[in-house]
Amino acid sequence: MIENKKITAIVLAGGSGKRMKAQVSKQYIELKGKPILYYTLKAFEDSIADEIILVTEQGEEEYCRKQIVEKYGLHKISKIVPGGRERYHSVYCGLRAIATTDIVMIHDGARPFVDEKDIEKIAGQTMLDEACVLAVRTKDTIKIADGDNWVVKTPDRKSLWQVQTPQCFQFRKIFDAYRYIIEKDENNITDDAMVWEAYFSQPVRLVEGNYYNIKITTPEDLIFAEAILNNRSKDK
Repeated sequence: MIENKKITAIVLAGGSGKRMKAQVSKQYIELKGKPILYYTLKAFEDSIADEIILVTEQGEEEYCRKQIVEKYGLHKISKIVPGGRERYHSVYCGLRAIATTDIVMIHDGARPFVDEKDIEKIAGQTMLDEACVLAVRTKDTIKIADGDNWVVKTPDRKSLWQVQTPQCFQFRKIFDAYRYIIEKDENNITDDAMVWEAYFSQPVRLVEGNYYNIKITTPEDLIFAEAILNNRSKDK
C-alpha cells in the first residue's frame, strides 16, 4: 500500500495460444515444473499490491483456483472471474469485480517476469500522473510500410518505446473510460492506455521498465524464458 492507498492488480489469463502451437493455453505451459501463470501471480503476490483479480477463460475458473491458486498457496487472489470475447472485454470484467480500490494495475498473465521494484515504481508514479504504463526503449530500427510492404517512413528511434504491462491507472477514471468503450462497442483496442487516451484525450506517462519483462507468445519466447529463470536462479 502506498500512502494509505489500496492497490489492485488485474491479471489476464486468457488466450488460446495459437501462435504458441501448443495443446494447452500459453499461460499453463510449464517452466521448470510450474505454469507460466504461477510466476506472474507470484510476482504480484510478493509486491505492494493489496489484492489480485484473476480473469480467466470461460470455464477455467475452478482449474485456476485448484491447480494454481490453492496448489501454490497464493493468498492475495480475492476473486477469479471469467473473461469476455476480446482482451478489453476481459479487462472490463476484472474492473467490475473490484469492490473498491484506488489504483488498479492491468497485467498480462503471459508476462511472468515483471519486477517487483517496477510494480512499486509504476504505482508510485500513478499517484502523481493518474495513468502510467511500463515500457522499454526500442533497440531496433522500426520501419512503417504500406499495404504492399514498401517502406514509407523510418521514425526516429529515440522517440519509440515498446509498451509492456502492467498498465496502471486511477481506478474510478479507467473504470469510466472502459465502460464508455464497451458501450460504444469499439473493436480496435490493443492496450489499456488506448482506452484512457480515447476517453480523456490526456497523455499517458511512460515508466521505464526492463527487458526481462517479456510476453511469452511464441515457442521462441520459451527459450528466452528458460534463460531468464536460469539467470535468476544463479542470482539467488
